[in-house]
Amino acid sequence: MNKQQIIDNVSTLLQEIPTSMEIVKDDHKREKRFHYLAKHMVEKAIEKDALITSPDGKGIAILFKTSSKDKNFWKDLIMDIKLAVNVTGISKGLNALKVQKYVKAQRPKEGEYLYCWFWGILSDARGSDDAKTAYDMKNQFYAIARDLQLPIYAETRIRRISLAYRRYGFKLFNEWDHPSGDKMYFLKYTPPAKDE
Repeated sequence: MNKQQIIDNVSTLLQEIPTSMEIVKDDHKREKRFHYLAKHMVEKAIEKDALITSPDGKGIAILFKTSSKDKNFWKDLIMDIKLAVNVTGISKGLNALKVQKYVKAQRPKEGEYLYCWFWGILSDARGSDDAKTAYDMKNQFYAIARDLQLPIYAETRIRRISLAYRRYGFKLFNEWDHPSGDKMYFLKYTPPAKDE
């Protein structure tokens, strides 16, 4: 699957996620703004060797290896002025920063970990017994976590997604009343030791 197709797929998926729906400026350029955000995310994932795609290309995830000391990662991610201009607008960008501060505080204060920044599956591959896209991707995540012996952290505001994470072995460690009125779920997966 080529990079442009991955960007297009991520752009489609972002339009279903409450957080991206909130932060992307709502104007006549909205479609372009989602595309710009998707391109930014995919390029950042490629640069950090964090892009995971399913064999059929219908599942896409970004799984960063990071730590609390990796200040550039978060600074680049949130403070990128181009995102404010091309995606969020200034007021939505500032609101996103406030929320991000709480979200980041839920992650480890020391040591390395894996952070699932994005995981989406195109609608025509969801719930299909043949595709098993989510299951195959989960296995890729777990292989990485086991090889590196690092936990995976994730969060979502979609309850059914939090339940799917839990079905796959993630543990819920915090729930937060997000300013939008939604509940935000914070999850963690701890891999077994390599010799298990």
